[in-house]
Amino acid sequence: MTPAAAFRAARDVLLAAPDLASARSSFRWPLLEAFNWVDDWFEPYALGHQRDALRIVTDAGTERLSFDELARRSRSIARYLRDHGVERGDRILVMLTNVAPLWETMLAAIRIGAVIIPATAQLTTADLDDRIERGAVKHIVTDADGAAKVREPSRLRVRPS
Repeated sequence: MTPAAAFRAARDVLLAAPDLASARSSFRWPLLEAFNWVDDWFEPYALGHQRDALRIVTDAGTERLSFDELARRSRSIARYLRDHGVERGDRILVMLTNVAPLWETMLAAIRIGAVIIPATAQLTTADLDDRIERGAVKHIVTDADGAAKVREPSRLRVRPS
């Protein structure tokens, strides 16, 4: 059984359960030697799928991305991150507001096996410093305001070219 099929079977057990007690008694985690949620589950579903995967509503309007667009854009970000030194297991602090790059970056990080440390854009410089230190963060994805809060950018490995 493929990893995606095993994941689907486990999911289907939960969806078919009439109540929480039944779900708990019948569910078994699938034994997967290798499974990447983006590569094995999201990507096959997303390719060619033009229905909205993401809608971000703001005062300025609504931004929409289809499943296919989201998959394509996350592949591009994953390639950028890999090309700039992000490796499987590296910790990436993601400090963005609710914008499309937040969701694209999370999919990209999952795709390459990086560990995502989500952070609010409201962190102070001291809070950010603490998270970078305690989280053993090697990379940060943020906007210009967030970048201005990083005290020692030299300790992070990926920077724009």
